[in-house]
Amino acid sequence: MPANHAAENALGTIATICWTVQLIPQIWYSYRLKSTEGLSEWLVLTWGVSGVFLGTYSVVQNLNIPLILQPQLFGVLSFVSWAQCQYYGRKRSKAVTIAMFVAAVVLFAGFEVGMIFAIFPSYRAGNTAPVEFFGIFSTILIGAALLPQYYEIYKYKEVVGISLLFMTVDLMGGVFNDLSLAFKDHFDVVAGVTYSLVVVLDGIVILCALILNPIARRRRKRLAAAEISLLQGGQWAGRSTSRWIY
Repeated sequence: MPANHAAENALGTIATICWTVQLIPQIWYSYRLKSTEGLSEWLVLTWGVSGVFLGTYSVVQNLNIPLILQPQLFGVLSFVSWAQCQYYGRKRSKAVTIAMFVAAVVLFAGFEVGMIFAIFPSYRAGNTAPVEFFGIFSTILIGAALLPQYYEIYKYKEVVGISLLFMTVDLMGGVFNDLSLAFKDHFDVVAGVTYSLVVVLDGIVILCALILNPIARRRRKRLAAAEISLLQGGQWAGRSTSRWIY
């Protein structure tokens, strides 16, 4: 496909918007429920860390500006969701939660800046191994991050605590990222694999929700009906016994 910088930046901008707002539905969902039950704190923490590695890779590789901004925004919002897990899930105080959030953001932002300055000279000299490591490791983190969430789905036998709007927007961000890369002069394989992995893994969660959640709702209805029937049976037996005693 011929290079088209206008299409590359336009699609990259759409992807940036998706990945900027994607976690907002999840953050709002957790805030509204005042609960993060069913949401793995390791998912959002690992995503936050992966943003650091992908951010380093994007800056050193000099991807387009939207693709450079994405991992930074994605990482910060992931840490916000992680902070909610500390506050609502682990019942930490507000002061401790804010301190943990600020410490995590400052620590990993400093790490990213340091790695960019450390890697860039060798990259300019033709040594691409360090920056490729950061790209590949970010892919591993993004993929591994959803494993704890899959365990939560297995444990609850349904998708609980996850906003499906969040997962859908995240998936669309991955699609537009891939399309943006397709219009570059040279397709970045590592970045392409990373974004495609997001699409596949998010798709699995959405598919699980579409299949398991209706089954779980029907199961709860059957249990509720059985409990009502049992209570009614007990009341009828009680009335019959009272009549015989009388």
